[in-house]
Amino acid sequence: MWCVGGDLRLILNSDSMKPIYVQISEWLETEILNETIKCDEKIYSQYQLAEMFNINPATAAKGINILADENVLYKKRGLGMFVATDAREILLGKRKNTKLSAMVTDLAKEAIQLNVDEEELVKMIRSMHQKMKGDPK
Repeated sequence: MWCVGGDLRLILNSDSMKPIYVQISEWLETEILNETIKCDEKIYSQYQLAEMFNINPATAAKGINILADENVLYKKRGLGMFVATDAREILLGKRKNTKLSAMVTDLAKEAIQLNVDEEELVKMIRSMHQKMKGDPK
């Protein structure tokens, strides 16, 4: 399912092993990391998310609550949920400690299986990092 509103884009994969509420939470994380939704800015309500993605409001609320439990969002009584001042730092730390760590572990395992030595692996990572940043080195 596609949802496009402005430059907001999300594909909810109902066939995924990942629950929809987790997909919603991760999408909101990305919106915060990309600063599409900024610190102290109000986020979408559970009803807005439900309408945007054609899901149950309770599912949307569950995705929002994940971020509230991690102190990425805070509630203003009667006004809704807002992005915490240190939300980006919390999310960057979380992603570095979970996603990036898992990816590096998988990369190291694959490099060992392919007999790629440490020096060659580091060189490959540096090269790709520079390329992705647009650095012509």
